[in-house]
Parts: sequence; structure tokens; C-alpha cells
Amino acid sequence: MFDSPFGSFFDGMPVFFVIVFVIILAIVVTTLVRNITTWSSNNQQPRLNVEATVAGKRTRTSGGNQTAVSTHYYVTFEVASGDRMELKVSGQAYGLMAEGDQGMLQFQGTRYLDFQRSTDQRSDV
Repeated sequence: MFDSPFGSFFDGMPVFFVIVFVIILAIVVTTLVRNITTWSSNNQQPRLNVEATVAGKRTRTSGGNQTAVSTHYYVTFEVASGDRMELKVSGQAYGLMAEGDQGMLQFQGTRYLDFQRSTDQRSDV
């Protein structure tokens, strides 16, 4: 046979398991590189403060059955120009916002930083 750079780790393992291992490793490395690239790109962007309105909210859950369930929170903001952006927010920030809220949005690239609701909004309650 040939000398493997991995020693005897893969010796005796069916080829199928080696292929599955390589595919999983490639997915993990690709996800890690993508997340680091996004993080770096956001760090290079300026921190912006803009007036915005909460246009929508949504959640996405992942996991289940025998694994832990995670919930991801997203809020869509509309700025004065009519452009919309969806940003991932914490559960606490998500709970403090309601559709129609207006205020100052602070963000950096695709990273949500803060939303300060205007205090002069009329309450319909």
C-alpha cells in the first residue's frame, strides 16, 4: 500500500466512512471560513446611526428531536430611503421591539448593534 500522512487512522476503515469524514470536515472548514470572513468584513465597515422603522420580525428555530433547539431572531428595518435590511438580533432586543416602532438604528455592516426607540411615538393603547 502507500504511507498515509494520517498514519494508521484511516487504515481498515471502509472508503465510505473516509469520504463522509472528508465531506463533514469540508463543511466545517467552509462554514468557519465564511463566518470569519463576515466578521472581518463587518469590522472594516463604519458604525452607522440611521433613523429606521421596524418593518417586520421573524424567528427561525433549528435542532430538535434528540438535539438542543436554538432560536434565531431577525428584525427587518426600513430606513428613510425606503431600503430595508434584515439583521439578526438577540432575543432580548427582539422582545423589546414591535412592528411600527421608530427610532435610531445602529449597525456595522450586517451586524446589529442597537435600536433606540423614539420616545415621542403615540401610544394606541
